[in-house]
This record gives sequence, structure tokens and C-alpha cells, in this order.
Amino acid sequence: MAHVVVRHIDRASQDVIDGLARAGVATAHEAAGRIGLLGPQIRPIQQGTRIAGSAVTVSCHPGDNLMIHAAVEVVEPGDILVVTTTSRSTDGMFGELLATSLLARGCAGLVIDAGVRDAAELREMGFPVWSRAVHAQGTVKASPGSVNVTVTCANQIVHAGDVVIADDDGVCVLPRLAAPAILAACHAREAREAGVREQLRAGKLGLDIYSLRPLLDRLGVRYVDRAEDLAAN
Repeated sequence: MAHVVVRHIDRASQDVIDGLARAGVATAHEAAGRIGLLGPQIRPIQQGTRIAGSAVTVSCHPGDNLMIHAAVEVVEPGDILVVTTTSRSTDGMFGELLATSLLARGCAGLVIDAGVRDAAELREMGFPVWSRAVHAQGTVKASPGSVNVTVTCANQIVHAGDVVIADDDGVCVLPRLAAPAILAACHAREAREAGVREQLRAGKLGLDIYSLRPLLDRLGVRYVDRAEDLAAN
């Protein structure tokens, strides 16, 4: 297989990306038909941060961050670097120096199916990271890989230019061409949830809002006044 660095990719419009960032991972995932979630092993190293951007994908040899350095050159402002390895790795492939370089390019953050280090420094400098591990194990720069090719990250296929959303709930990756329709579905979902929220605040039960009592009955769930009533039956 050839190793390549693809310099130019297509991106979703910034308005759509910003809208999906406001919606967040859970809403976007549901609105999209429950697609796009990366596995739960990819965790934020910070709290309270929500970002969205276009995926610049990187395929690396495990324990080797050469291609991350190559990817920095093609990152544009607002992009999110999505890094994978050709076999499972938890080595600390990314740290404060690479983050400094990416910040200078306007990179919005990193999603990596491997390890990072310098976690305290990354938080202090405000560079958002979602990773499989935090591990001080160092890496080399010796093996070829590719930039802006299709990769698999935490069991999810990611294409260069896909819209990446990341927050405290994890990471969701959505197809670029579907992003505008997904954003519209997010707006509709948020409007419905606003109505439900007001009913819940007023004391109405989810059982009644969602008409769940007939479902409980069909499933054979019955109500008794006290646990001892079960023995009587």
C-alpha cells in the first residue's frame, strides 16, 4: 500500500460545523440516526470543552509519530486531527510540543486512538484532547504512514473532511455531505426536548409524556402497593 500525504480535502461549511458544535455529541448522534460514535475508550483529558471541526486523518505506525508531524503542515484553522495506528497502541505519541505547533496552525483539537503525554501542560495551554490513554512512553520518528486517507478510529470509519464533534460525552464523526441535514434534525430534536423539559419541570412524568404506561402493561409489568403483596399473589 502506498503512503501518501493528501494536501487538500473538502470541508463542511463553518456554519454547519459551528451548529453541530452547539448541539453536542449526544444530540448530533441521536439526530443522525445513532451513527458515528467512537468507542468509549476514547476519553477527554479535560472537562467542560466542546469542539467541532473537519477531520484531518493520520495513520501511524504504533509507537511512531512521524506522520503526525507531517500532518501539521496540511492542517487548516478549525480542523481536528484524528490519529490512528495500524495496530493497537497506548504509547504517548503526542505532547506539549506538537500541541504548540498545531495551535500555531489554528487546529481545534486532537482525537487519537493511542496515548498522549504532557497531560497537565495540554490542559494548561487549552489544547483539547480525546485519547485512548495517557502514557509517558515515548515514540520514534521512523516509519511511513498516511495523512488524509480513510482510517478506522475506535471502531468507527473516518474519512478526511468528516465533521468531528467532541465533548465530555465522547466523540462523534458525521459524514460531511450529510452534515447540513443532520444539523436541521438537531434543531428539530432540540425544539422537541425543550417542550418535554418544560413538562418535566411542571412535574409531569416521563411515563405519561412518552405514553409508556401501555408499554409496561404489554411487557407484563404490574404495580403492587407493597412488596409483601407479591407473596399474597
